[in-house]
Amino acid sequence: MKTKLTVAVLFALLAAPFARGQTPSAAELLRRVDDNEIYTTIQYEGEMIIEYQGRRFVKNMRAWARENSDSFIEFTNPEDRGTKYLKKSGRLYVYSPDTEEVMLISGHMLKESMMGSDMSYEDTIENEKLINRYDPALDGSAVWNSNGASRDCWILDLTAKRRTESYPKQKLWIDKENGDCLRYELFALSGAKLKEYNLNRVEIFGGRRFPVEIEIRDLLRKNSKTTMAMRNVILDRPIADSVFSTRNLER
Repeated sequence: MKTKLTVAVLFALLAAPFARGQTPSAAELLRRVDDNEIYTTIQYEGEMIIEYQGRRFVKNMRAWARENSDSFIEFTNPEDRGTKYLKKSGRLYVYSPDTEEVMLISGHMLKESMMGSDMSYEDTIENEKLINRYDPALDGSAVWNSNGASRDCWILDLTAKRRTESYPKQKLWIDKENGDCLRYELFALSGAKLKEYNLNRVEIFGGRRFPVEIEIRDLLRKNSKTTMAMRNVILDRPIADSVFSTRNLER
């Protein structure tokens, strides 16, 4: 049986996800991140700003995704207009308007840069809860300074449950006040840091704090940074099956 919450109680819970003076468990922290960031469906318009070795590239897109199974991205900026990506049944396809052909992206190709950005193909299509993929451990707290502001954070270390994870270890900075994940660091099994994600901006949708602008750095690329910004975001609204079809890919 579901319990009804008054508006006042609901806002109190959202404003203070963790009781002051108490240390939450590692699992509680990670579930809070998942509750904010993992969606049933999402639709949005996006802008990808790639800064690489002194050059700047701006790419625009429209995107749809459903759980961790289906996603569809269409680029709309003049240089890439008509390039489309489809994830379906565990497979990732790309359609190029230049060749008018569909190509399967698989194996080591999934680790390659998507459209010259700091994100790999597999980075862009992952939407499975972290609590299902990693064992969390609380590693104390620290102050995170970003954009001229200082935030008190819990530090969470994640260790992959499966050997197939692209990033066997992660480190998260989670805002003590609102539960935002302000920073991710992604590591190889050797302990070498591979990527950094920093949160720039969130928006609130139905009480959840959802990241709509992030900054990504692939540390294997020199002088490189990608900013991914979303607008007109729609969460958890049904999306027609036809969106995630090969016919839509080739249309």
